[in-house]
Amino acid sequence: MPRPFHVLGFGALAIDDIIYVDRVLTAGKGKVTERSTEHGGNVATALVAVARLGGGAAFIGWLNDQPSTDVGGDQLKRDGVDISLAPRHPSARPIRSVITVGPDGDRFIAYDDDVLHGTLEALPDEVLMQAPVLLIDGYSVHSQSVVARARSLGLSIVADIEWTAGPATDRIVALADHLVLPISFARSYTDESDPASILEKLWSAGRSAVVLTDGDRGSYVRQKDDASLWHVPAHAVPAIDTTGAGDCFHGAYALALAEGKRPLDCVTYATAAAAISVTAHGGRRGLPDNRTCQAWMTGESAPVPRALDADTRSKSAPE
Repeated sequence: MPRPFHVLGFGALAIDDIIYVDRVLTAGKGKVTERSTEHGGNVATALVAVARLGGGAAFIGWLNDQPSTDVGGDQLKRDGVDISLAPRHPSARPIRSVITVGPDGDRFIAYDDDVLHGTLEALPDEVLMQAPVLLIDGYSVHSQSVVARARSLGLSIVADIEWTAGPATDRIVALADHLVLPISFARSYTDESDPASILEKLWSAGRSAVVLTDGDRGSYVRQKDDASLWHVPAHAVPAIDTTGAGDCFHGAYALALAEGKRPLDCVTYATAAAAISVTAHGGRRGLPDNRTCQAWMTGESAPVPRALDADTRSKSAPE
């Protein structure tokens, strides 16, 4: 049946105080060149990316029940994300973060996440059926039963996990049929180092895809019913600010998945979106539209996915 949205999501909703400095973060000290306050959060920014790309996105995590204090929800609405399905609670508020960004675009995030996480346990099935894809992050450990119900209802679960809360995270990882993880977390979680071994260790019979994102080194992909493991190179672009690039990647991936694309094509689309997003300051200012993404994907310098065994042969070939 037709569904009004492409992607639903619940997870981090944040307000970020961003400080730009004139030296790399390892320099020890430097001067502030710019300050700004932006709205962010893994899932929230990913949903905004979906909306910017032309998709229908709805936030179904906790929002405050007082209009005067619902700053996070109001901004999501202004950014094109539907909030009408979100449960309300008087103590709900965004995470507060302080982000330091160096001249190379690298950043350090310090956050206070002592807030109400997850979503309403009794969220109706009718709400979950409003989209074919549910996007979650590590805070979904607070609402595992909702994720399980969404999976049983046939939704694709795209999981963006950056840290572990022990067995609860293990449960979420098992429920997700599309694991889209930073490779740094995947290495620590699996105790493996090379991408092929990590992809193998994270694979299971119920998995549709495992994707490892590795910044300007690109992404690694294993997808169902495909004997090859893939490397998708990143676009060569001078980064101004990498804040929100991973969130943009997840949003673009989820939208492409909702449109019926196979995981490798979802990654190719998300790679272009994330590259464009780092060309502007802040986590949301650089989020692209679909036309720009398509232009980057079809340009002469667009990276081409390669099977990992082909990459290995190329690197080992004599010069």
